[in-house]
Amino acid sequence: MNTYLVTGGAGFIGCNFVRLALAETDARLVVVDKLTYAGSLENLSDVRDNPRFAFVEADIADPAAMHAALQEHRPTAILNFAAESHVDRSIDDPGAFIRTNIVGTYELLEATRAYLTSEDKGSEERRRNFRFLHVSTDEVYGSLGATGLFKETTPYAPNSPYAASKASADHLVRAYHETFRLPTLLTNCSNNYGPYQFPEKLIPLMVLNAAEGRDLPIYGDGGNVRDWLHVEDHCRGLLSVLLHGQVGEKYNLGGNSELTNLEIVDTLCDQLERSLPAAENPALAGRELTAYHDLKVFVRDRPGHDQRYAIDTSKIESELGWKPRHDLASGLAQTVAWYLENRDWCAAVSESGYQRQRLGLSAPKTAAEAS
Repeated sequence: MNTYLVTGGAGFIGCNFVRLALAETDARLVVVDKLTYAGSLENLSDVRDNPRFAFVEADIADPAAMHAALQEHRPTAILNFAAESHVDRSIDDPGAFIRTNIVGTYELLEATRAYLTSEDKGSEERRRNFRFLHVSTDEVYGSLGATGLFKETTPYAPNSPYAASKASADHLVRAYHETFRLPTLLTNCSNNYGPYQFPEKLIPLMVLNAAEGRDLPIYGDGGNVRDWLHVEDHCRGLLSVLLHGQVGEKYNLGGNSELTNLEIVDTLCDQLERSLPAAENPALAGRELTAYHDLKVFVRDRPGHDQRYAIDTSKIESELGWKPRHDLASGLAQTVAWYLENRDWCAAVSESGYQRQRLGLSAPKTAAEAS
């Protein structure tokens, strides 16, 4: 039986991958997660009794814990989802991103290298069949203008501390393949959406705020463009890369669904009107509002806000036959319905203290504060 060790498997994309892999493979899934604010066992409540599932609470930046996890569970593959991922939080506290995204990836690579070079029974076969799949983001490429697409060969030009930390991790993964012949695979994806996404991200934030009659804050003029990929499509693509990707290669995954942030918010408002009409929503009663669109407010833009992301998926389509299955309209409708039906989950994962407040506008530290 194959064993996939999934770091960050209690987070948004990781938990969706675990579900997919349990449903569509016979592999054993071992989730390793630090359980930060964005990682919760609530995300795995429906699979924890599966006999092919195991959980380890650990930090990927802890070398002893990573060596122990590999020795105990003897994985045939590692999928590294573990990351601090919210751009706004990286502006407030870059250090957490350096520790997890860069140091954590390094420690995981080192533990993997030791695991694959140990001389014991079955070590040769283990090295031959093993895969290390590092899951990354299109944000490492920087910002596009009005035209063009990110290709696997696009030079890196990260503009936020988050993007820079992921770019650094990507380079480490590539270097460990080139220098130590570690059997790595690398993916870079566009913006994911779907169930179990922590409510700090745009789509769940807008759905929950609107349902509660709260402001819908839109950064700048709302003209920043993102390509949207349903998390299930992303996870199916990752499984394809894991099983069929060429060692040492990288693959871009995108949804071929570009919209401005303002268009996304308008689309969500329209879907909410169908699912929970504003006229029937008690949260809006007694206010001079006739539609969810009336909750939109334009706020100060994020520092260093990239203008446009768009992915060229031709490589993974031609080499592995992967294409997204969800169209954006139906995918967003399903997503809105999920958040409206799972408000208890939203409340439970927000117990860390996050109340959907604005992040990412911290003033620079003074010399005294930095010392």
